[in-house]
Amino acid sequence: MSNILILYSTTDGHTREICQRLKVVVEHEQHKVTLASIKDSSDLDLRPFDKVVVGASIRYGKHSPLVTEFINRNEEALNAKPNAFFSVNVVARKPEKSRPETNPYMRKYLQKISWRPRQLAVFAGKIDYPSYGFFDRSIIRFIMWMTHGPTQSDAAIDFTDWRKVDEFGKLIAGM
Repeated sequence: MSNILILYSTTDGHTREICQRLKVVVEHEQHKVTLASIKDSSDLDLRPFDKVVVGASIRYGKHSPLVTEFINRNEEALNAKPNAFFSVNVVARKPEKSRPETNPYMRKYLQKISWRPRQLAVFAGKIDYPSYGFFDRSIIRFIMWMTHGPTQSDAAIDFTDWRKVDEFGKLIAGM
């Protein structure tokens, strides 16, 4: 039985939902899982954990700077144990951009950091127009219009392939 940390950065809560699903899958494999927000990680000690997973959402083309700060601050500890990184973004709804090697946000982010996660995944996110404020709803609708995505202002669409999330959970359990 491993003690696994799943650390997440989320904008609207969907990355946390993915992490909660990963937790269920990994615990089903008889491991102990701790979920934590990157916002609460400034004094987090990684030593008690056997494995570390970092998950981060994209908003307006970028991961939260807190993710990069955490990685830079803990790179040595991350490299010392089995680890994984995943990104959640709506671009991944397109099959040709749904893998780590083809997702532009994952590729760009990996060039930005020196940490080389042992396992990578990309999950398509969720658009929930009714939950956004006017500014975010307008900008996201414009981006979706430009990329031929859904623009109905009352739509809430989950693009996540939950089977893929479950498979990644099993991969984490087996690292």
